[in-house]
Amino acid sequence: MAQNDKKLVEAITPMAQDFGQWYTDVVTKADLIGYTSVKGCMIYRPYGYAIWENIQNILDTRFKETGHENVYMPMFIPETLLNKEKEHVEGFAPEVAWVTHGGSEPLPERLCVRPTSETLFCEHYANIIRSWRDLPKLYNQWCSVVRWEKTTRPFLRNREFLWQEGHTMHATAEEAEAETIRMLNIYADFHEKDLAIPVIHGRKTDSDKFAGAVATYCIEAMMHDGKSLQAGTSHYFGDGFARAFGIQYSDRENKLVYPHQTSWGVSTRMIGGIIMTHGDDSGLVLPPAVAPIQVVILPVAQHKPGVLEAASVLRDTLAKSFRVKLDDSDNTAGWKFAEYEMKGVPVRVELGPRDIEAGKCVIVTRHDRAKTEVSLENVTEAVADALKAVRDGLYERALANRNARTHDCTSIDEINSALEQHGDGFIRAMWCGDPACEDAVKEKTGVGSRCIPFDQEHISDTCVCCGKPAKHMVLWGKAY
Repeated sequence: MAQNDKKLVEAITPMAQDFGQWYTDVVTKADLIGYTSVKGCMIYRPYGYAIWENIQNILDTRFKETGHENVYMPMFIPETLLNKEKEHVEGFAPEVAWVTHGGSEPLPERLCVRPTSETLFCEHYANIIRSWRDLPKLYNQWCSVVRWEKTTRPFLRNREFLWQEGHTMHATAEEAEAETIRMLNIYADFHEKDLAIPVIHGRKTDSDKFAGAVATYCIEAMMHDGKSLQAGTSHYFGDGFARAFGIQYSDRENKLVYPHQTSWGVSTRMIGGIIMTHGDDSGLVLPPAVAPIQVVILPVAQHKPGVLEAASVLRDTLAKSFRVKLDDSDNTAGWKFAEYEMKGVPVRVELGPRDIEAGKCVIVTRHDRAKTEVSLENVTEAVADALKAVRDGLYERALANRNARTHDCTSIDEINSALEQHGDGFIRAMWCGDPACEDAVKEKTGVGSRCIPFDQEHISDTCVCCGKPAKHMVLWGKAY
């Protein structure tokens, strides 16, 4: 290996040595982000932004297939508008950034830089919803939001980040609740099928639900180090916002009633989830559905006659079905291998003079580095199979990690023992429903409630904290 190749690989701190530094090394060395002079605000470099574009394209298609339309709201919210829903504004107050001047002139009213857009949508809905015929309103917005986080980390907790936020209005509570679960399931399906990240569906406890919501539902994913990542949320608001904003419509019996509201969202923290679920000590490992480059072609001994020409023909063939790059630069083969492993390209195709003579090429899958010789005549089908193998392999590996790090406990002592023996992970334990016990578990063990899983199992009859009769099995863990 050339000296430069060695330095490239050594630049990543081993995961087992320092997981946090490993993560930072990957996001910078793989050219995903750049830092700026404003803490918590990052540059999405082309490769990192391309991952987001692929995520956006897949989800946007699914939203539109379910009848949702894209809109765009202003980024500024007047303070009086934000204050209309008391619980909502109190929940966001510590993270709000305020604009107080326009040019050199003080503003007559402070403007909030949107941390989320419920109030903006409600103001608009109050102007356009008049009759039952106007419902449902199925809107989605792609934008950035600002939340003034004290501690920041690229993708996971930025002061400005990219996301989508769906906001819908429905005639009945039943329709709104069904929408809330439908969108949660779309998020879960996307994570499992496209991102190869297994998730647990559940409902947040009341102490952890979204500000102003009747109920918050979420999907929780386990990262490689055993910590949890809230990968998506969907909120049912009932008619609380509608009442606060005076949104009413005439129903089929010509009576004035309030509509029922939802919101749901995922953000660029999904990219952080991809990194921490699938990455290794060589860098990124990207699921094929969102990889900017699905297949990289590396010509071997490219200075020899006919190699680059054959590689170009192969690129043109594969480009009909996949996102392909041919690297015909004069960098060494070792540098190229390390570079595209760093960038997590799912499939590498090697093509040299002997391969061309034999009418074949070599396919290497990133997640396990398995090498397979295939005929050039069947290369498209072989690459498709390899990409599927990468997705399936990543999912099974992530699921195995989650299973190995999930422990059933019936007491505080058992929780502490499991964490001491096995490190961070998910704890499944029963809860009586008392918020005081929820707080006590976190205080005594360090793990907080992540959700009340939809798939309930009977671990014991009593609360893990107080010993009183249990109401729910709860998923507990440490979280990013």
